Amino acid sequence: MTTLSMPQLALDDLRIEPGLPTVVAPKAGVDISLEEAMPLLRTIADDTLEQAGGLLFTGFRVPSIESFQGFAGSFGHPLIGYEFASTPRSQVEGAVYTSTEYPPHRSIPLHNEQSYTREWPLRIWFHCVLAAASGGATPIADSRAIYRGLDPALVARFTKRELLYVRNFGQGLDLPWQQTFGSDDPRVVERICAARGIDCAWRDGEDGELLLRTRERCQAVASHPRTGDMVWFNQLNLFHLSALDEEMQEALVDAVGLENVPRNVYYGDGEEIEAEALAEIRGVLDQQRIVFPWLSGDVLMLDNMLTAHARDPFRGPRKVVVAMAQSYSEPKSGEQKTAS
Repeated sequence: MTTLSMPQLALDDLRIEPGLPTVVAPKAGVDISLEEAMPLLRTIADDTLEQAGGLLFTGFRVPSIESFQGFAGSFGHPLIGYEFASTPRSQVEGAVYTSTEYPPHRSIPLHNEQSYTREWPLRIWFHCVLAAASGGATPIADSRAIYRGLDPALVARFTKRELLYVRNFGQGLDLPWQQTFGSDDPRVVERICAARGIDCAWRDGEDGELLLRTRERCQAVASHPRTGDMVWFNQLNLFHLSALDEEMQEALVDAVGLENVPRNVYYGDGEEIEAEALAEIRGVLDQQRIVFPWLSGDVLMLDNMLTAHARDPFRGPRKVVVAMAQSYSEPKSGEQKTAS
């Protein structure tokens, strides 16, 4: 269908339900694709996203992953790749990736994408190609509300001390460093780490495998570059060893030692984070969870700093793909805030 022959969509043709997520859908009897509706939907997103935090486009025809990619890429910024990964994903098409490839019986806690680094996407889209027969929701939460819901003393402590993420790649336990850094050359890895301010160290595994450990100090909270809102912005609850059940924790520590577990997180100065602090953070995250059911064809658009996301366990086939845009990093002193 050419642009000239596309039907003209008006606000009166849509049902808009404010909230998080703000639901945008065609009214009964209106049959239109996401691509055809794009000009009006983009206007709605521009006016709404940074207030609501997320929009759910439902009831529109999405004939292919390519059309989803075209929609996500129509918001004025090129889509970006999934670099410096912390979880396994596969490239589906262009800059569209699978959601985290994790056993379906396990949940993925609330987090903001790539908030374990100093650079992250401001925009993220999820497209439900096939909804699971049971479970498989993508819960979301308002990062501003999480920030406000935590004890101010705890927030102040984490703001000042920040976080130190420690990762041990390989060992058959986590992603190989070659996959995360996109190279099998240690010198390339060292250059990437140096450019990002990441400490890295090599060691030989028992079987001769070259193993990599990285240490990166990152923010626990952040200020949104356009709205100025303060947000809880990290993956502390997900990276900390206590995110695993006790049996798995013990097995990992017995196998490789505490210092070599695949991932862990500390205060920025390397001190252990108190169990009480972890419990409070996880409690507030649980209180802020918002769950909605996926319908095949749905597209969820989030401001990645304002809204965290998760994944519930599921049964049966499920396919959700992801696209991201607007890479952003906190500026150094004297620099301007920019997003690409």
